[in-house]
Amino acid sequence: MRTRPTLSWTPPEDLPPGSTDPEPVVDALRVGGVVVLSGAGLSTESGIPDYRGEGGSLSRHTPMTYQEFTADPRARRRYWARSHLGWRTFGRARPNAGHEAVAAFGRYGLLAGLITQNVDGLHQAAGSERVVELHGGLDRVVCLSCGARSPRGELARRLDAANPGFAPVAAGLNPDGDADLTDAQVGDFSVVSCAECGGVLKPDVVFFGESVPPRRVERCRELVDEAASLLVLGSSLTVMSGLRFVRQAARAGKPVLIVNRDPTRGDRHAVTRVTLPLGETLTTVADRLGIPGTGWGAA
Repeated sequence: MRTRPTLSWTPPEDLPPGSTDPEPVVDALRVGGVVVLSGAGLSTESGIPDYRGEGGSLSRHTPMTYQEFTADPRARRRYWARSHLGWRTFGRARPNAGHEAVAAFGRYGLLAGLITQNVDGLHQAAGSERVVELHGGLDRVVCLSCGARSPRGELARRLDAANPGFAPVAAGLNPDGDADLTDAQVGDFSVVSCAECGGVLKPDVVFFGESVPPRRVERCRELVDEAASLLVLGSSLTVMSGLRFVRQAARAGKPVLIVNRDPTRGDRHAVTRVTLPLGETLTTVADRLGIPGTGWGAA
């Protein structure tokens, strides 16, 4: 039976209201020892849509599950056709002001760690170091048979060679790198196998319905244990993979601060939720901390 993970959450009416004052975020960063947990909302200003915000991709698109991908060759053909086309845009996305501000916080020694739910690599492109990619990265591919990993660019060249002239016009792009294509546009797209063993290739990301590797989860838990506070950026915290760290911080009495326009599942645990746009908020915070920035987001 085809199953779907829980993808949505309805905010209760009694959640605490949001704020337009970023000063608590400034105060937390001034103390230092902040662990950042970022979500898809941080990358919307780079042209990558989020899942659940206004115009989010879940309104038109249900992400691939691990179970469907591994069980159904037709699903894999559809996935790789959409992902291959989407990569041509996704792979060219550039960091925005929010990513650059987070990288600056790290350079100034204000962060104890950076955990991202995103698979776009934009934190690293902005200069952040030691990023824990909770859900993996689309710039890598893994073989489900032999475990070999290879660069996404290498796979893109192989798929181009196997599908000359493949250039349908997509209806949109999704946070997981998929382009919206109809079955007719997918057509008889040719999927390639692992160059080492002929096995099934999968992007090195955690699909919906798949578990985050335990060692990666434990590393995130260690970061939260060591943190003075947790700063959530652009995540609705709908899925447990991120919410568990908010709950962990709250249980330990560590301040949780959230910057997200819409309510989140973590609001009850937070000392504040700032409802301003992320790029604007984080560059304002950097300015108040005396961190210089020239042309934030212009890279």
